[in-house]
Amino acid sequence: MATRRRMLGAGLSFAGVGLTGVSLLPALNAHGATEDLAAAAPSPVQPFAGPMPLVPVLAPVSTAHGRDVYEMTMRTVTRSILPGLQTELRTYNGQFPGPTIKARRGRPVVIRQRNELTVNTSVHLHGAAVPPRHDGSPMDTIAPGAERVYRYPNRQAHASLWYHDHAHHVESENVYRGMHGSYLLTDDEEEALPLPKGAYDVVIGIRDAHFDLATGALVYRMSDRARSTLLVNGTPTPYFKVAARSYRLRFANHSNQRFLELRLEDGGDLVQIASDGGLLPRPHTTSSVYLTSGERADVVIDFSRYPVGTQLVLENTGFGAGAESAQVMRFDVDRTAEDDSSVPDVLRTLPPLPEPTAERTVVLRMDEDGRPQPRAYIDGKLYDPDRVDARIRSGASELWTVTNANTKAPHNFHLHLVQFRIRERNGATPGPQEAGLKDTVRLLPGETVKLQATFDTYRGEYVYHCHMLDHSAMGMMATMKIT
Repeated sequence: MATRRRMLGAGLSFAGVGLTGVSLLPALNAHGATEDLAAAAPSPVQPFAGPMPLVPVLAPVSTAHGRDVYEMTMRTVTRSILPGLQTELRTYNGQFPGPTIKARRGRPVVIRQRNELTVNTSVHLHGAAVPPRHDGSPMDTIAPGAERVYRYPNRQAHASLWYHDHAHHVESENVYRGMHGSYLLTDDEEEALPLPKGAYDVVIGIRDAHFDLATGALVYRMSDRARSTLLVNGTPTPYFKVAARSYRLRFANHSNQRFLELRLEDGGDLVQIASDGGLLPRPHTTSSVYLTSGERADVVIDFSRYPVGTQLVLENTGFGAGAESAQVMRFDVDRTAEDDSSVPDVLRTLPPLPEPTAERTVVLRMDEDGRPQPRAYIDGKLYDPDRVDARIRSGASELWTVTNANTKAPHNFHLHLVQFRIRERNGATPGPQEAGLKDTVRLLPGETVKLQATFDTYRGEYVYHCHMLDHSAMGMMATMKIT
């Protein structure tokens, strides 16, 4: 058995202090109060008491006419997450997290979504290039009792995407209460590689939660620092039985706000092969993977380096994790297995970036002075669905300079419609983990990133926002119009 090592220091820092938790300093809640890290409750369950469930793959109801048709119903269910208690959830098809959809480039997917909840909903396929009426706009909602058909053309390259609610002012609570799931898009380029496949290609969705320990209910309030129970595929701190061979693990951070830094407890290698927008140009061997809210990273772990019987903890390390959220899950190596997979030295070739046809700046800022009703802004403005904030020519390749103007609060930044490339982080070339296509990017206090996006697919209005969903619900969102 691998022995548990001391907590590693954070791989990132700001003002000399590591950052990996929800935010650098106590966060503002909806009423302007602050909550100290000490307010986080201890984990209500014994770690590694149950197995990590594999998220079911949804079967289409039709595969005729060259497309896959699915049906989903958004409904409230109760599930046992904590021992002996029932938790009410908002779900897709009664599953928590929602079912995984497997799609293929060039083969459209159609999903009929029926809303049997008591709140408005809007389904956004995060990271996808889709026409505006199928993007899940914050104001383009499905009323209770109504339904909506979403069409996804799947013309883009492979990527580990995800879907979640995006109805403005309720998206934060809807996602927190369970409305999220994975959408795996593949293509010939990805499938031709000898990466782990089948049972050895596993979706691992991680998020945090705050439970009422008397009733099992999920407690929701804005910027809650007590979301200290980590759920993996909907289960608190589970174990996962693996064979002594290589696995492709598709990590996704489905938390509303929490930042994760994932490490094996023995400091062993993680080989990152993909980020938000699919495979990296080359694999990146690292000891940790950093994911802000909404980000994804695919890694390969070779468990053959451990003897059968090893129990190896995946940790969330760094400032803000605390004892209650330091352990994510445990890998139990319980058998041997043949392995003909490998990670090539070159995973894909991305085209060179063209010269930008336009440049623009974006400034993210939120109130952090303790006022009773804090707000969050893009370029000093609250989100207004009737206002267009950026007008973009179709076919343009733009360079965006995005800055976090806060001194305490971290943010991240998500663009709808496009996958972008990060050209600079704080004036320097980004690291290899950010060398691929991205749709969400980290911005710690005072940080600036330059990203380049090409708007050559669909015309219309789309939003861009902080993907710490409590921040976007507070107004940190804007609209771009491609014409």
